[in-house]
Amino acid sequence: MPGHHYFALTGAAGFVAPRHLKAIKDTGNELVAALDPHDSVGILDRYFPAADYFRESERFDRHLDRLRRTRDRRTVDYVAVCSPNYLHDAHVRLALRVGADAICEKPLVLNPWNLDALEELERETGKRVFTVLQLRTHPALIDLRQSLQGSPGGRRKVSLTYVTSRGSWYRYSWKGDVEKSGGLATNIGVHFFDLLIWLFGPTTASRVIMSDPYRISGELELAGADVEWLLSVSREDLPAEAVAAGKPTFRSIRVDGREVEFSEGFTDLHTRVYQETLAGRGFGIADARASIELVAALRNAPPAMS
Repeated sequence: MPGHHYFALTGAAGFVAPRHLKAIKDTGNELVAALDPHDSVGILDRYFPAADYFRESERFDRHLDRLRRTRDRRTVDYVAVCSPNYLHDAHVRLALRVGADAICEKPLVLNPWNLDALEELERETGKRVFTVLQLRTHPALIDLRQSLQGSPGGRRKVSLTYVTSRGSWYRYSWKGDVEKSGGLATNIGVHFFDLLIWLFGPTTASRVIMSDPYRISGELELAGADVEWLLSVSREDLPAEAVAAGKPTFRSIRVDGREVEFSEGFTDLHTRVYQETLAGRGFGIADARASIELVAALRNAPPAMS
């Protein structure tokens, strides 16, 4: 059928996979294969119960390659990459190797030099690498960008606070391992840094003020704004009103002292990213580069406090 695409997905047991599964379903497409070494993948039954499931990446790889070589009607057009951050680069490469485009969850890669290699693979294979920069599709943030572009002049004062409380498991999972997650600035912050760069222009200077396993803060100088930011996975950093309301997550962006209201509308952002990607307007390597370079610099910067 016109516009119907076949998908495979890596990281099916992970936190973000349901958003991708919903997006594949909502855009009228089909998942034919899923990969995860952990077999807690019952979520597949809600969306694509007929999808083939693999615990080993080698068997998953061979299956996708066989579909391509035999010209099976279910040959995969896209691989959705939802695996842990340190595997993104390898799974994007797998996608291109089996003749599919990749739609990769943030961060696209952990280190900027990996982007150069992926660009070379795009040229070699003729396939594309897309990433999920979902905040760029949020209606309120699109309106904010248009408003900022319509009133140029003067530097903005911006504050970003993002607290998403996590239990002690977080520190002992791959997410708490800097080598695997890239650290807090990468794991929970990269899409916010992408948003700030998208709104206010490229980074001219940055510094980390404080960093520990549960929180990181700093200052950022962008072409059009000075930014103070805090990222945290500690419940202690939730404001009192969030705790009282039983909310484990708090997001705040203030521009020149005024709160940007964007707390609603998060549930369908992945679907919007998929719609844009399938329509030929996806976010590619070039879009991801500035934020990947920034979080890598933050990861390697010594904090003023620790």
